[in-house]
Amino acid sequence: MSLAIAPLYAGLIGLLFVLLSVLVIAARFKTNVSIGDGGKDLLIRRIRVQANCAEYAPLGLILLGMAELQGAPGWVVHVLGLMLLAGRVLHAAGFGRVPEIMPMRSAGMVLTFAMLILTALANIGHALF
Repeated sequence: MSLAIAPLYAGLIGLLFVLLSVLVIAARFKTNVSIGDGGKDLLIRRIRVQANCAEYAPLGLILLGMAELQGAPGWVVHVLGLMLLAGRVLHAAGFGRVPEIMPMRSAGMVLTFAMLILTALANIGHALF
C-alpha cells in the first residue's frame, strides 16, 4: 500500500512551517538580531511559534503516515490530518498574537494532542491485533 493522503497534510504543514519561518526572518530584520533572540519579545514569540510547530508536526505526520500505511480508512486519515493541520494553524495564530488569543491556542493544542493520542492508539492497536 502506498501513501495517498498523508502527503497532502505533510505538504500543507510544510507550507505552514515555511510561513512561520518567514515570520521569524521578518522579525530578525525588524529587530536587527541575526543570532539568537536578542531578548526581543517579538522575536522570542515568533521563534517559539515556529519551534512549537517543529516539535509537534513531525510526530503527527509520522503517525498519520503509519496509520495510512496500516490501512486506516481514507476518511479517518483525512479527519486525523485535518485535526493536526487545524491544531497547528490555530495554535500558531493564537500564540503568535500579542496579546495571545488563548482560546485559539488552547483549541490548537487540544486538536493536536487529540490527533496524536488517537493516531498513536490506532497504530498500537493495529500493530498488536
